[in-house]
Amino acid sequence: MPELPEVEVVRAGLAPAVTDAVIEAATVADDRALTRHPPGAIDFESRLRGRILRTPARRGKFLWIPLATADSGKTGAVDALVAHLGMSGQMLLRPSGSPLERHERVRLDLRHPEHGDLAVVFADQRTFGSLAIDPLVPTADGLPGGLGAADALVPAQVAHIARDPLDPGFDLRHFRQVLARKASAIKRVLLDQTIVSGIGNIYADESLWAARIHPDTPAAQLSTRAVHRLVGDVRTVLEKALAEGGTSFDAQYVNVNGQAGYFAHSLNAYGRTAQPCPRCGAPIVKVAFTNRSSHFCPRCQRPPRMPQ
Repeated sequence: MPELPEVEVVRAGLAPAVTDAVIEAATVADDRALTRHPPGAIDFESRLRGRILRTPARRGKFLWIPLATADSGKTGAVDALVAHLGMSGQMLLRPSGSPLERHERVRLDLRHPEHGDLAVVFADQRTFGSLAIDPLVPTADGLPGGLGAADALVPAQVAHIARDPLDPGFDLRHFRQVLARKASAIKRVLLDQTIVSGIGNIYADESLWAARIHPDTPAAQLSTRAVHRLVGDVRTVLEKALAEGGTSFDAQYVNVNGQAGYFAHSLNAYGRTAQPCPRCGAPIVKVAFTNRSSHFCPRCQRPPRMPQ
């Protein structure tokens, strides 16, 4: 599933191409792409036609583009086009009138004041991703809704999602207080999008490896210093993945131009079962974790001490 770096790469790629563009037409080729938009395709298409796209924003793994009208000026957006990429969703920039993409679900035909006509295509092989038009609601902390957002607004469907570690509004003190109350394993906490967002299985394993923390360590056992080190390493891992365009193991994750990221070549733990740890040389191990797997170094990441 695309995680924070992959979705941020898409957001950053869309921003210069779609900001201030007018939607001339919206075409839904597959209703399964609208599972988060209950009114359906006709409502979706009609409500988008003529709307003006503002700067894309992101919180965690959710991406949204505020929707304005011709008479609302630079502000005044009351709803947004929300995208969740699911397992294999792609937001692709294409020339106007280009052929249908493989697995194309939704197409937006745009007219940009500087770039002219273009299309945004939502393609999704496994159909777990979705688009929706959603009302914007005030943020609980009064800060901008997410990275790229100018206003203290967030789509209603995204309001329950916590801020991510790269969000300027991320509250480290609050995060530390939440961990102090959690007996759950730290990896489980990192994957809980209501506590901290944007981190999935890949970047949880990589961040815990960097911080030398065993994934089964109870969150409440982490010292203040360990929490600060972990957050710092999470940010470093995410920023490095961003710089390398995200992680691609197959053709399902690509940026807006259809190009794959190459952070997979920089992984230290995830997917490296039985390979030597880059830090100490011990073989990386893989263990079952819910319906996923955890990858870690048994020498660098010591198991947690059990209570006497």
